[in-house]
Order: sequence, then structure tokens, then C-alpha cells
Amino acid sequence: MRRSPIFSGFIYILLGCLFTYFAIQDVAENGWGFFSYLLVLLATFDFGSGVKIMFFSYKYKDKIKK
Repeated sequence: MRRSPIFSGFIYILLGCLFTYFAIQDVAENGWGFFSYLLVLLATFDFGSGVKIMFFSYKYKDKIKK
């Protein structure tokens, strides 16, 4: 069964929130280190991918309706 792009985008945004939470916890405990930067980078990619997927999904649906 194929997932909808909206659901996939939501999952990516959820993962971005999770990585952001872990990054905040790691910085609070250990300060800024390699792992903290890695978590922030992963969160950024996930947020960007999620928003991009959702945006293109809405844009595609509008194109189909026309």
C-alpha cells in the first residue's frame, strides 16, 4: 500500500521535532559537540524535506483539479 505524500511529510516533520528535542537535551547536558551539530543537521533536513513534500503535494493536487 502506498503512503500519501501528506502523511510522509508529516512523518518527516515529526522526526525533525524528535531530533530537535534530542539536540536540545544533548546541548543542555554536554554543550555543543559533534553529536549536537549532527542532530541539528538531521532535524534541518527532515523539516525541509517534510515542508517540501507537503508543499508539492498541495501544488500537485491543485494542478490536477484544474
